[in-house]
Amino acid sequence: MNPYKLASTGELALAEPHHERRDLVRRDIIDHGISVQESHNTMSALEYLKAHDIDPHVIARVLLEPQRRRSSNPN
Repeated sequence: MNPYKLASTGELALAEPHHERRDLVRRDIIDHGISVQESHNTMSALEYLKAHDIDPHVIARVLLEPQRRRSSNPN
């Protein structure tokens, strides 16, 4: 992936980072973990995500900071 884009002036500039999920299996696990949190509780969701080897930083972000979650709709 090229980190540069052509600016409106015709010069190269750093592109905005594009945070798109590429690992669909992990996406589904995380989405299910969020559903578990909503239907049961945070501890159940935490245990579910840990059992599926989701990175602790990702777990903290998705369970404790919902405003920082990536959109489930790519558009």
